[in-house]
This record gives sequence, structure tokens and C-alpha cells, in this order.
Amino acid sequence: MAVVEQLLKAEADGTISFGNYELPEKKKLDNFEHDGNVLKVKTFKDITKLEQNEMFLYESVPGTAVTHFKENENGISFEVEGPEDAQITVGLEDNAEYHVNVDGKSVGVMKTGVGGKLNFSVSLEGKAVKVDIHK
Repeated sequence: MAVVEQLLKAEADGTISFGNYELPEKKKLDNFEHDGNVLKVKTFKDITKLEQNEMFLYESVPGTAVTHFKENENGISFEVEGPEDAQITVGLEDNAEYHVNVDGKSVGVMKTGVGGKLNFSVSLEGKAVKVDIHK
């Protein structure tokens, strides 16, 4: 897997891919329409951030490349890659419990607060890791 050269793109399977952790300076792409939503991405080596309809959806520190990102009423799933370990925050439903699986292993059940944000770390070491977060 590699960085997303277009910054944000729709995939044939209905998912999206975004992020370029190789960029030395911040780049952004907004007003990207996908599946009835308007998306905005900001990305570079230090951070990758995705918004949907002006609402927070994903952020990683440092920057990452995300593929096969899919959101539904039960949660989010995606694959993430980066040159080093990353702290990831995703926007979900307020005050809800989610099962978090990283690279096929359960991280446990985590609860979102009033803002609906859920934080976790991933060990990347230059390889892609699958993340599945569901109720």
C-alpha cells in the first residue's frame, strides 16, 4: 500500500482512501462529494484529518494513509499505514460503547464521551494495519 496521491479518492468498492504522510507541507482538498456527503481532508507528515459535512471524522498524529475507509450506523472500518506508530481519533456517536479491533486483535470495549470521540494508538512500523470499530 502507498500514500494517496490525490489526497482523497473514491474506490470502486464504495469506500474512500485519503492521506499522504510523505508531504513535507500541509495540503488540503475540500468539497469532495461522495455518497451524498461533502468531505474535506488535510494531510502531511505531521497530521491527517478528515471531515464529513463539516463534522470531525478522523485524525491521526503523525500523518497516515488510510484506505478502504467505510462508515455506517454501527461504526467504522479502514486500513491505515504510516512510517511510525500513530495516535488515531475517530468521530462516532456520543456516549456509546464500541468494540475496537486492530490488526485482528481486540483492543477491548471503549466508550465515547459527549463529543463522540474515540482515541487509540496503532503500531504501524511501515506496514498496513486493519482497524474495525463497531457497536
